[in-house]
Amino acid sequence: MQKYHPLLVALHWLMALMILMALAAGGLLLANMPPDSPDKVQGLAGHMAVGMAIGVLLILRLITRLRSTHPPHAETGNDLLDRLGRWTHWGFYLLIAGMVLTGLTTALSLGLFPIVYGGAADTLPAELLAFGPRVAHGIISKLLAALIALHVAAALYHQFILKDGLLKRMWFGKRSS
Repeated sequence: MQKYHPLLVALHWLMALMILMALAAGGLLLANMPPDSPDKVQGLAGHMAVGMAIGVLLILRLITRLRSTHPPHAETGNDLLDRLGRWTHWGFYLLIAGMVLTGLTTALSLGLFPIVYGGAADTLPAELLAFGPRVAHGIISKLLAALIALHVAAALYHQFILKDGLLKRMWFGKRSS
């Protein structure tokens, strides 16, 4: 069985963990804190650091993906599901890039870096919640969560219904040609 390049495997699982952490931190923790809470500033520091790291890893992953050999797209025997699988993978790149860019735009436009990392203020700007790129960041996060759920469901479908060993392709081990 042909497997993905080991760097792609490592990036896949590392990014999956980081993205789940960032979605949980943003959607469950930060979203439920009052905007004037100093704890929110501290929480945002971690969220922003993880988001920036995800952006760097996304670029590395895309470069590695374009330059390495990889298995052909998995097939289910259903043309619609096969096309959906291909679109889903590119959709991940687009949505993750959208998350990083809207987060960075929000941080730069509202001066969050000096607040979060430099102690320039104890609370976040009042306009943060209604700021367009921050609103888009929240919408994209929900789309990304839905795409993750679809991706996990598809992996489980391959593993337990089709029993085609698809998950082994995205794990470490000997690569065959």
